[in-house]
Amino acid sequence: MDELVDILSENGEPTGTTAMKSEAHRKGLFHATVHVWFYTDHKEILIQQRGKNKDTYPLLWDVSVAGHVSAGESIETSALREISEEIGLDDLPAHQLEKIGTFKSLQKHSETLIDAEFHHTYICLLQAPLSKLTKQESEVEKLALIPFEQFKEELLRADFSQKYVPHDLDYYRTVLASIDQRL
Repeated sequence: MDELVDILSENGEPTGTTAMKSEAHRKGLFHATVHVWFYTDHKEILIQQRGKNKDTYPLLWDVSVAGHVSAGESIETSALREISEEIGLDDLPAHQLEKIGTFKSLQKHSETLIDAEFHHTYICLLQAPLSKLTKQESEVEKLALIPFEQFKEELLRADFSQKYVPHDLDYYRTVLASIDQRL
């Protein structure tokens, strides 16, 4: 779905301009996204398999919830909206989201698809059972809980990008370390 996004500088500062998401991706204009990693008391991580019709990384496993920040929308409001849309958690209190950082990401998929994004990244304890989550059919193929140690081991394999979206390894290390501190 195309939407209006705020355009950011290469340092992540607002430029005061907006563009449609499709234009931002076509021109490689920086914009904000949210990533929310859910974990359980049972030392599991919620991962989602991206939809088969996604432009990038179809059917690869990725962050629990992710999406673009709409123009004029706060980062926290965007995170809560994406959680509601992608996994059906409508009543998550904002104070349960714990921001662990903002990560600059520049990935050129093709001449006309360049992801130039700042990922505002959160972790959150998942208190609902997997069976109570409702995936967004147009975005998410499957939801799964994976043991923390298994996820950690799989990310260290040379072929991890065959199964998972190839985010920067430092990004994954930061996410895992942040969750590990809470387990």
